[in-house]
Amino acid sequence: MARIRTVGLVVKRDRPRAVRLARRMLGWLARRRVRVLLDAEAHLPGAPARTKDELAREADLIVVLGGDGTLLSVARRTDARVPILGVNLGELGFLTAVVEAEAMPMLARVIAGRYELDRRMTLAARLERAGRIRGRFRALNDVVVTHGAVARIVEFGVAVEGLPFAAYRADGMIVATPTGSTAYSLSVGGPIVEPTVQVLLLTPISPHTLSNRPVVLRPSAAVRITIGRREEGTRLAAGDVIEVRQGRSPVSLVRSPDRTYYDVLRSKLGWGVR
Repeated sequence: MARIRTVGLVVKRDRPRAVRLARRMLGWLARRRVRVLLDAEAHLPGAPARTKDELAREADLIVVLGGDGTLLSVARRTDARVPILGVNLGELGFLTAVVEAEAMPMLARVIAGRYELDRRMTLAARLERAGRIRGRFRALNDVVVTHGAVARIVEFGVAVEGLPFAAYRADGMIVATPTGSTAYSLSVGGPIVEPTVQVLLLTPISPHTLSNRPVVLRPSAAVRITIGRREEGTRLAAGDVIEVRQGRSPVSLVRSPDRTYYDVLRSKLGWGVR
């Protein structure tokens, strides 16, 4: 493992426990002459402030004190070079598998180089309109094409590797990674996939046809979702295309030595509990 000289701290500032733990980590790292950079949104004293994009470029390790949502906001900005240590300050998370009591011992292990990583695949998406690329996006969990708070997309078509796949009438479509299989996709009937497996999940949201089921695709597949007829008010126009494929760089998550992915599943989903 490469030596960690600079640590970025991302702190969910509305949680007093996260702020207290951040201050402990600041002091502990300073005594070991490890440079610390703080997420500017935390508004905490004691170290230089940086944006999340700057942390992703400058840090050798990013420690996230919060929940899965806080970690996702960091993960979409980092590449495989920068490991992320997620510490959950509430209930155990699918991504933040280290709990508060384990945080300081785990940080010590990582600084000492005694840790393992999970490499999680990412998604790269782009929005095309009238033959021009109007936006590019990166995600660890999923890309969701849906109505949001504006209007419902009623019809759209899906092609895989340029070949017609299916036409849908549904409230939306999810393209998810295995990591994202326990997020939105799971809530609409998608399968749970072990996060180290390399696949793409295609999950329709409330399809109007019973035969439209979740599908597992190879990771190299390029999925193109074309917007068809839609209700007024939607931000996506008829003919817009969202292309989703595997991202170039995975995200590196520090693995907890105290629990497995199956332990997390049992805890989060209540499996084996009567």
